[in-house]
Amino acid sequence: MTTTGFTLAYGCVLAAALLPMVCAMLAKGGSFRGRDNHDPRAWLAAQTGWRARANAAQANSFEALPFFIGAVIIAHQLGAAQATVNLLACAFIVLRLAYIALYLADKPLLRSAVWALGLLVNIAIMVIGGWR
Repeated sequence: MTTTGFTLAYGCVLAAALLPMVCAMLAKGGSFRGRDNHDPRAWLAAQTGWRARANAAQANSFEALPFFIGAVIIAHQLGAAQATVNLLACAFIVLRLAYIALYLADKPLLRSAVWALGLLVNIAIMVIGGWR
């Protein structure tokens, strides 16, 4: 199968690429105003509570991104069924949103379980093209 055009799975890659910025906005929201923007990372590193967890979710979102991008590209290259790739990519985004929410809510066990599910979804996306 040859994939042409911007698939839903590619749209999910775009959404995943924007999630770290959403986390950063959450971490800084309402509290960063008027602060010196010369060293925002030091400011973020000094945060506690949910702001610190939002910053950690930002870092983890960046860490999860390359595997997801690679998995989607490999699935397309292997000719995986587009509907399946789209479904799995959407599932990954839903899991990432749940992961971020659970991180902010300080629910580490559930957060880790959702992270593991996201990893399994990524693996499925990557190998699904070889199962046809």
